[in-house]
Amino acid sequence: MNNFAEELDLSWVAPSLETPEKTSRNWGKNFGFDYYYPLVSRSPKIKEILKLIKKVAKSNASILIQGETGTGKELIAGLIQFISLRHNKPYIKVNCAALPESLLESELFGHEKGSFTGAYQTRIGKFEQAHEGTLFLDEIGDMNLFTQAKILRVLQDQEFTRIGGNKTIQVDARIVTATNKDLWREIEKNNFRSDLFYRLNVVTIDVPPLRERKEDIPLIAEFFRRKYSSELRKSVRGFTEDAIGLLKNHYWPGNIRELKNMVERAALIVVDEGEMIGCDELAFSGKDYFAAGGRDRRKNSGGGIAFNTLKLEELERESIYQALEVSKWVQKDAAKLLGISPRSLNYKIKFHKITHPGWKRNT
Repeated sequence: MNNFAEELDLSWVAPSLETPEKTSRNWGKNFGFDYYYPLVSRSPKIKEILKLIKKVAKSNASILIQGETGTGKELIAGLIQFISLRHNKPYIKVNCAALPESLLESELFGHEKGSFTGAYQTRIGKFEQAHEGTLFLDEIGDMNLFTQAKILRVLQDQEFTRIGGNKTIQVDARIVTATNKDLWREIEKNNFRSDLFYRLNVVTIDVPPLRERKEDIPLIAEFFRRKYSSELRKSVRGFTEDAIGLLKNHYWPGNIRELKNMVERAALIVVDEGEMIGCDELAFSGKDYFAAGGRDRRKNSGGGIAFNTLKLEELERESIYQALEVSKWVQKDAAKLLGISPRSLNYKIKFHKITHPGWKRNT
């Protein structure tokens, strides 16, 4: 890890920004510390993606980013925006899975005052806000067919009308989309329009899961260790050799997001000042610990649950909470990690009175 700084080559990012040092300052200022880590890679697959981004970022082509939950699709979209010719124009993000169907159309296209019950004032939609800039539609595979049809029309005609309005609004926005779904399979199931798919995937970027880029796991883990050590002003010395072995052999269903949360928990709560992160400080369940090559019996297990209790209710609450953290509080993704239906998870969230400020309403 001594040559960590050399792994972070920013010289090609936004070459209009005079120097790599200035590029680094602007990149961090505009997007935050986390946005460096898409560039931290030894993986040939990631290096090919970065080469492709350099080629297409300055065009106006629509880009579809595909990959599992937690692989960093949103961060790659941010990198595309940052080095594009629209980098000083609006960059608007919409999570299509986080909004109910009844609100998504209004969110994207806006509405006129009085167009429906509760429309007390005119609302400017995301397309209008993104004029001359970039609109990032995350989880496009979760969008309903009716809204897909309206998106297709905007892409074809570069115009739309607000809900309840008669005025045609011209819009010039570059579209970048992302999904964790197989859109071909969704097309076969009649859940996604093939004509919209062909419009969106002028350029496709397939982001590999973390388990397919094992050479990057120690580097990314070290990146997050330095991040949280700096933020907490706490000396966490690094990872033991055995801990690195576990990290490299884990399956990582939550990908980089799961790794980030694991390192944050270890640095924040578990590791004492001046100590290293070892196997016992990593929040692996017993099953995952042994599957990743762990040999000694764990002092604790269960994704960070100390098992000073055997009450099933408390263990269930902790498991649900951790799954929600790993899935960035998207209930559908958390349900998938837990192996239960979204409806069952919603019931359990209400039962355990789990809330999050990012949810529109308390669940």
